[in-house]
Amino acid sequence: MDKALPDTKPFARFEWMLAGRYLRARRREGFISVISLFSFLGILLGVATLIVVMAVLNGFRGELLDKILGFQGHVSVYHSDISPITDYQALSDRLSKIPGVVRAVPLIEGQAMASSLHNNTGALVRGISESDIQKLPSLNNGDLRTAINKDYIPDDKASFKGFEASGGVAIGERMAWRHQLGLGSRITIISPEGPDTVIGTAPRIRDYPVVAIFKVGMSDYDENVIYMPLAEAQDYFVTEDGVNQIEVMVDDPDNVEQYLLPITSDAGTNMAVSTWKERNSTFFNALAVERNVMFLVLTMIILVAALNIISGLIMLVKDKGRDIAILRTMGATRGTIQRVFFLTGAAIGTAGTLGGFLVGLLICLNTERIRQFISWVSGVDPFNPELYYLAQLPARMDSYQTVLIVLMALGLSFAATLYPSWRAAKLDPVEALRYE
Repeated sequence: MDKALPDTKPFARFEWMLAGRYLRARRREGFISVISLFSFLGILLGVATLIVVMAVLNGFRGELLDKILGFQGHVSVYHSDISPITDYQALSDRLSKIPGVVRAVPLIEGQAMASSLHNNTGALVRGISESDIQKLPSLNNGDLRTAINKDYIPDDKASFKGFEASGGVAIGERMAWRHQLGLGSRITIISPEGPDTVIGTAPRIRDYPVVAIFKVGMSDYDENVIYMPLAEAQDYFVTEDGVNQIEVMVDDPDNVEQYLLPITSDAGTNMAVSTWKERNSTFFNALAVERNVMFLVLTMIILVAALNIISGLIMLVKDKGRDIAILRTMGATRGTIQRVFFLTGAAIGTAGTLGGFLVGLLICLNTERIRQFISWVSGVDPFNPELYYLAQLPARMDSYQTVLIVLMALGLSFAATLYPSWRAAKLDPVEALRYE
């Protein structure tokens, strides 16, 4: 009989009408309606959670990458034997002419201890020229405060102009807070590698005025880094007229490997080269693993909600046995019955997925406000910058990733409807009456 009856046009209007009626359960079908509601909420929460978590992880990685690349060079060039580079100006000029290289910055970098009347902390001292420090976007932002031009009186417009002649240093905001220092205060820098004496090596101790306070936005840098004029750093670390490294900035740091060959060739045979990926590989690999694991774990929420769709549809098929029998005797084909129940389950999955996308989008657009509200209500900062390095909770939605999440949720929801709808289509009019 089935072969003689032509199938109706797929997804005809009456199929949508029947699916809509089955979604609006009557009182005696309230339990099925509750299962459908939980399925809808499960998919909604699963999709929203997955979108928010992946956006926060993407934002966390992106912000850290921006801060690290804004502070460190993309490629570091230094002597293989760690000796000072004396011809650094000529080498910087050669490296700057390589296609794709934005700039090459000579640096002196050394470990020291920062001391004040209120605290003693470790510090990373970086000697840099005035022209180069003015080009660092991570320092030259709206949070920069300087007192260079008027004997430690705060400048009307913060700038590192006159930094070399000032003889002072620039420290991070968190270091200034920890040592209770302001513009014009003095900080003592102590290095264990001082001059040799008859009783051994004496520490090198010097006082410097604080002429600038910067805020990178990454607590590790704001708390531990001191910038010093290059000439002053050469004298302090006794590098004579040399520097200990040259930091190279490129226009495409994600593909920094393509610049290694020309940089190594121009640097010379006795020079070593390292990239930011090599220096931070452990950190960013850990972030990548965490992101992949979180994606798999949160996907299970959507999968559980999809399983609820299966149970709800199976119960609906059992409850609608008489309706199936009547439809079949009126000429409805197996394909029609299957599409009706497919549309019923797919509607739940589609509505939950779209709802989850909207909820996730709203949360991602207001993550920092939500963090501040939770902190205000609970009195506890859930995103402590000392633990997470960043001062704000970032969220960056990746369009490709978001589309993948939506398609995955829709795919799981549609797949969940296949077995119940197939089971409904397999019932013939006589067998269907037994479900009553």
